Amino acid sequence: MGYCQIRNPKPELYVKLLLRFKRAGLFATAVSWLSLPMASGQVIDEDHGPTDRPIHIRVHADQVHRDVIPNTIFGSFLEPIGRSTYGGLWAELLENPSFEEGLWSAGAIVKMVQERPELERASQLDLPLPWEPLDARQGNRYEPERGDAANSSQSLLVMGLPQAEVGIRQRIYLPVHRTLAYRGSLFIKHQSGAAQVYISIRRRNDPQQVLADATIEANKEVWTKYSFELTIKLGQVDALQPADFVVAVRDDSRAFIDQLSLMPADNVDGMDAEVLKLAKDLHTPLVRYGGNFTSSYHWKNGIGPADQRSSQSNLAWNIPEYNTFGTEEFLRFCELIGAQPQVALNLGSGMPQEAGDWVKYVNARWGNKQGGLLWELGNELWGSWNMGYPTRDQIGTRTEAFSAAIRKVDPTARLIATGADEDFYHDWNAVQLGTPPATFQYLSTHFVVTDDQVQMSNPSNDFVALSAFALPIGLERRMKEMTEQIQQSNHKDAQIAFTEWLFVAADHPAPGFRNMGGAIDTAGFLNMLMRNADIVPISDMTGILEFGGIWKKREQVYGAPGYWVLRSYAEEKPSRLVPTDSDAPQYTVDHGVTRLPHIEHVPWLEVVAAEGQTPDELILFCVNRNLTRDYRATIQVDGFTPRPLAEIKTIAAPSIYTENDEMEPEAVKAVADQISVGSSFEHVFPRAGVVVIRLVRRNR
Repeated sequence: MGYCQIRNPKPELYVKLLLRFKRAGLFATAVSWLSLPMASGQVIDEDHGPTDRPIHIRVHADQVHRDVIPNTIFGSFLEPIGRSTYGGLWAELLENPSFEEGLWSAGAIVKMVQERPELERASQLDLPLPWEPLDARQGNRYEPERGDAANSSQSLLVMGLPQAEVGIRQRIYLPVHRTLAYRGSLFIKHQSGAAQVYISIRRRNDPQQVLADATIEANKEVWTKYSFELTIKLGQVDALQPADFVVAVRDDSRAFIDQLSLMPADNVDGMDAEVLKLAKDLHTPLVRYGGNFTSSYHWKNGIGPADQRSSQSNLAWNIPEYNTFGTEEFLRFCELIGAQPQVALNLGSGMPQEAGDWVKYVNARWGNKQGGLLWELGNELWGSWNMGYPTRDQIGTRTEAFSAAIRKVDPTARLIATGADEDFYHDWNAVQLGTPPATFQYLSTHFVVTDDQVQMSNPSNDFVALSAFALPIGLERRMKEMTEQIQQSNHKDAQIAFTEWLFVAADHPAPGFRNMGGAIDTAGFLNMLMRNADIVPISDMTGILEFGGIWKKREQVYGAPGYWVLRSYAEEKPSRLVPTDSDAPQYTVDHGVTRLPHIEHVPWLEVVAAEGQTPDELILFCVNRNLTRDYRATIQVDGFTPRPLAEIKTIAAPSIYTENDEMEPEAVKAVADQISVGSSFEHVFPRAGVVVIRLVRRNR
């Protein structure tokens, strides 16, 4: 302890640090530090006491703050990116079910074929990706039919062979750990020959091993929808093992097929049952429907009968947008998990009238149909990656126009204007804050940070980690600076909405959404929000699916480490902040994460206290940022006599780089237990860990 890769400090720091090391009994360590090679960057430990001394924490439960902590700081957000919606929340097992072209960018196709070389031969046979021939040796027996489709713009003609079976297949994964039954549908237009079309699930790359099958009598020469059911037997397919979904004709039969679907029978209104459970258990009160896709999303493409919605490219992420998950489905998702919708509107390629129509459509279908929902006026409009982004000179006028269109249909709507990130907000936000006061109530900000990008050259892993852990403390100060600008403007009563935040590890071992280090980042961020809920009452963690939230890989559903932190905090429903005093040691980072390189007074052990759902509950939210040291703390609670047993949740792991994945879905999770407590009690907080303690008042 005492330093973490301290390099090239200012000359006057040599003496100061030597004195600190000497007082801490670490003079030998300080001497060895002097011989280190020179670079730039430092983490200074401000702890002057012996390493075995306990930390003293005093909780003033008799001085509860008046301001309420809104539960909306525990929001999350959903965006069609990666496999968050399609392949994640949406239970559909098939990709490109309507045989379209142009759904992926060239780069995405290159990556797809590199990962699955067999798709190159499929493409040579004119099969839309990622469909494959049942038997590639049969050659060209497929023809995409453009302009004649049951859905979108293209269907597929499958042409049989005498005394043979010709078909298409797609690799799928099945959630066999929870269900063996699957339901599906497809559109068929008969061309010639026998009328039968054969549907099956087969062993991957072994067409003779049919695990479940159904036969459809399809003799109509107009597009007709058919349904089927397939049930496999227990043990035929293992969890995480691929299978083939097959559609085939036999002998001289020829048929056009289009718009297929295959879902687990336990889907809930088209959504994955396991994902829904984890999402509901998250207790998130708010789900933002937004992101970069917002600036090119036209909501009317995602309404009406699902099998009549056209597939297209998601231009923001160069992946398919099937539009089968649209407004109705999003609202149903929110309803199922007990969250309020927060929708980002298209201020890129969209128009005010389109936005107003969407507000009217949602209001007619949500809750008491009285409106008053949160609407976000665009997403990251300062970024050139957003379609139709306005310039800084244009943003105020565009914000006003969309605000007026929404107020016309719903005067009670709560509006969030697009603000800029913490490192360049001033000039952009000044334009937004120059609009009339009634234009919006909140100004958004984002912090999606690659936290292994530090100013220090050749940083150690520990330096990167401690720099990342300090970020919420640095952000807290930026939030107050942004609030000062707001209060000096026409929008004195406006507040900040933190509508995206995420910690990403890119090239260097670092805390990120995949690992335990990301859980520590998340806890620090939520602690920061609770302390500042009066100026930042809305927050949406990235995201409820993928990133810091719920993942699904090969049909195994699990939560990222950060998911467990957000869940552990949100389910406590903290209502009002309780002041605390602590003598916990601190550290300072210099030349740290590029976006916030200098951060002072970062507590190694941070404790935020809050009243729970009732005045008889007291919750302690604790994060230990130290990578090597467990902290023993004595906790004194004033004005609150707890019952002798308290509930505790601990989130820790052998390493900050421990990850959850489909093979080890709960390597990091919240572990519940009970501990003995009193008005004064002691607890040991594990290194690089997160702890939530719930005290319940003893009956008077």
